[in-house]
Amino acid sequence: MKITLLSENAIRLEPVPGMMTIEAQSTEQSYSPFHMLASSLAYCTWSVMYSWASNSGLDADDLIIEVHWEFAENPHRVGEIALTFEWPSLPPKRLNAAKRVAELCTVHATFMHPPTIRIEPGVYHTDQHEAALATAGPVSDSGT
Repeated sequence: MKITLLSENAIRLEPVPGMMTIEAQSTEQSYSPFHMLASSLAYCTWSVMYSWASNSGLDADDLIIEVHWEFAENPHRVGEIALTFEWPSLPPKRLNAAKRVAELCTVHATFMHPPTIRIEPGVYHTDQHEAALATAGPVSDSGT
């Protein structure tokens, strides 16, 4: 699998043999949290479509997903996501079914029904971490 950063607002996912790679078109481009967000949607969508294809006797080795996004303000966030797919070997009569299958991606469902997000300090919050260290006793590097 290969993810290519097309721009600051777009990625492309292609099935290629070997380990998953993430490639940029220039050395100045970095893999941002927004690229990660889009990659999760692309990979999830590709996975459910590939599974459906396998179970339906279709070849999905040429299925490519692109995700483009636009920002919105107040607050600053991703405001719109456009997912497109290229699937040259897909029979035209299966196109509507493929679109419905794409919507079965769990990441897509999460965007459509956003979760509640809580932000809380973890166990390593400074005061708790220092208290835990104070009660743990001395640490030895000798392995005993």
